[in-house]
Amino acid sequence: MLLIGLYELGHRLDVPYRVVINEGVELAKRFGATDGHKFVNAVLDRAARSKRAAEQAATARARG
Repeated sequence: MLLIGLYELGHRLDVPYRVVINEGVELAKRFGATDGHKFVNAVLDRAARSKRAAEQAATARARG
């Protein structure tokens, strides 16, 4: 779950970062340990901040 999300953040720029994080969290909820989704969310969120900073900034500007 985590490795798939990290791969998508780094190499699949056609997939929005929010979708990557949401998919990772949902997989962790379904197949991971109790509360493992919290860890996956934190790691993917931090990775998205560094790997997709431009996309996050554009999203923030669009929201106003």
